[in-house]
Amino acid sequence: MEIRTLVVDDEPLAQRRITRLLKHEPDVTVVGVANNGREAVEAIRAHTPDLVMLDVQMPGMGGFDVVRALDPERMPVIIFITAYDSYALQAFDVHALDYLLKPFKAIRFREAIERARAQIAQRQPLARAQLRAVAEEMSRKVESTEPPLPLDEEPGASPLTRILVRDQGKMFFVRTADVDWFESDGNYIRIHIGERQHMIRGRINNLERRLDSDQFVRIHRSTVVNLDRIKEVYAWFGGDYMVVLADGTQLKLTRKHRDRLSRHIV
Repeated sequence: MEIRTLVVDDEPLAQRRITRLLKHEPDVTVVGVANNGREAVEAIRAHTPDLVMLDVQMPGMGGFDVVRALDPERMPVIIFITAYDSYALQAFDVHALDYLLKPFKAIRFREAIERARAQIAQRQPLARAQLRAVAEEMSRKVESTEPPLPLDEEPGASPLTRILVRDQGKMFFVRTADVDWFESDGNYIRIHIGERQHMIRGRINNLERRLDSDQFVRIHRSTVVNLDRIKEVYAWFGGDYMVVLADGTQLKLTRKHRDRLSRHIV
């Protein structure tokens, strides 16, 4: 029996390790790899895999959000991959869901695959209600621990100089002056600082109002860039322009927002 498997993880190294371990399972065929929650939902609907190796902690749309977006009647067997705390692990245990706790060993990986294999062979995967119950419970837990972003301050409030972010269960501040650019991602904002990225809950419109307009400028409906990081601007297609940052990142400047940047160019 072939076990068609989808690997979902936003970390390339984790993707490669999981895929490599799956190659040692003779009845497992990897039908795809997804880098985020949205890609995962699309891939699951397109490939209808028997098994999904699903990372819980992904920016924007996490593993629990993926579960909530799927058709309960066509839910694959899921092995959650998580770096969560004891609260989350207790929730998995209570709802009888299998999980791999990062960093996991190869022997633990094989045990999880063996249990998934038995479920698929018996055609009795865990009750859909169990998956959705833990997804709802943990989504509330994650949302309750989202660091607050002070975007709704009254008019006249001082520009933001620091933003509180959460990463791997820890909270810390990043200076807005260190940010290269901000990117809208649904109900979240992706913060780009060199090769690092952080996700915060919020809307780009509200963030733009709270940033220092002498340092940050909106160049696209989904992009706010630090003026100090801009290296050059050149004409693109259809009246648009391309903004090149000091690290080589290229961002589109739309005609609608061109005047905003022009005000800062002497």
